[in-house]
Amino acid sequence: MIKIGNAPCSWGVEFADDPRNPNWRKVLQENADAGYTGIELGPVGYMPEDPTALSDALEEFGQTLVGGVVFRPFHDPDAWDDVMDGAVRTCKALKAHGAEHLVLIDSISPRRAPTAGRVGEAEQMDKAEWTAYRDKIATVAKMGTEEYGLTVGIHAHAGGFMDFEPELDRLLAEVDEAILKICFDTGHHSYAGFDPVAFMRRNIDRISYMHFKDIDPKVKAQVVKNRTDFYDACGQGIFCNLGDGDVDFPAVRQVLMENGFSGWCTVEQDCDPEGDTSPIDDAKLNRAYLKSIGFEGA
Repeated sequence: MIKIGNAPCSWGVEFADDPRNPNWRKVLQENADAGYTGIELGPVGYMPEDPTALSDALEEFGQTLVGGVVFRPFHDPDAWDDVMDGAVRTCKALKAHGAEHLVLIDSISPRRAPTAGRVGEAEQMDKAEWTAYRDKIATVAKMGTEEYGLTVGIHAHAGGFMDFEPELDRLLAEVDEAILKICFDTGHHSYAGFDPVAFMRRNIDRISYMHFKDIDPKVKAQVVKNRTDFYDACGQGIFCNLGDGDVDFPAVRQVLMENGFSGWCTVEQDCDPEGDTSPIDDAKLNRAYLKSIGFEGA
């Protein structure tokens, strides 16, 4: 059975200490009001790290904690303590609430941000950099899997060093599948200039978790052309409502159904916290769209 959740990033929550963030209880309330019964943790520290406080709120709003993301600079050799801080705290929070999915994302690098969506121009790591980078991801994946009993997925993201399909393919070939699966984000794969459905067909056996995100092709063309910062691109609406962009969600559903995929798929519509759109209205529209194409799970 496929179940549909949502995430705090759909309310503009990217960093725990952003003063523009909505109150975490408001996000839980509006997620429930929009028809979702599952939610991600968001950046660790945004929701309470006291297990009792968060458990009570999840129960109050009828929510299941689905997973959490470690969005930290795996690429930065001087930031390992920061990466591990985010990883350990996220693992502890997920285990405390019986969540399943730990998602690893290399955060945006100044070396890669200008070439988001430009695979032919993107700077590549040298051999030593890549080896260290790969081993950091593998270390966290092994910890999440073996010490905390989580399912760990790598997530490609625009503007980082795990952005384009060849990089994802290389990592998957070099890290044991027993500790590292794929959290597949349909929108970021399109942003990078590749076909999400084709990738899913080739790699469905390793995909453990899905992020549903759509891309406005006109905005994508402009932000790639103008080398627009990722967060400015969010503010310009690159991540549109599901069904309004270039991701073929009926085909995404077909691949999942044909291969017996079971579990959570999480809507992520990264947005500007000071934008003009209403997150709860978008959340409702996205839920209605998914139901209209056959995703009936709560």
